Amino acid sequence: MSRPLTEAVFRSFARAMEENQMKYLLLVYGDERALADDERQRCYGESTHLVHELHAKGQFLATAPLHDTPTATSVRVRGGKRLVTDGPFAETREQLGGFFLVDVKDRDEAIGIAARIPGATRGTVEVRPVVDLPNLPEG
Repeated sequence: MSRPLTEAVFRSFARAMEENQMKYLLLVYGDERALADDERQRCYGESTHLVHELHAKGQFLATAPLHDTPTATSVRVRGGKRLVTDGPFAETREQLGGFFLVDVKDRDEAIGIAARIPGATRGTVEVRPVVDLPNLPEG
């Protein structure tokens, strides 16, 4: 990473901290084969309810469930050559099933939201701060 970009990222992170708002990506992992169709639909409904609550508080930025891993394609570039393979990057017990992108005041608030995501009751929700890169187009 170039030095100017590193400094710009640091300034952006510091500005977000000063404004007391940060974006967090909440990655929802679980065994995609563990839910029956009716359970999956109930989970989507509960997630939609949570999104409406977050939106009302001005914390919601984006969310989406992902299709199951057999629909995934992995892309790598090695030695200037593109390698495309069917399936996810790694075989694991839990798969990435979806995400929430939230704008909150701190990590603790992001963790509180993560604990309310229905997938947390059966799998894992990973909470990661988002680096706000400067000079990107809006939206």
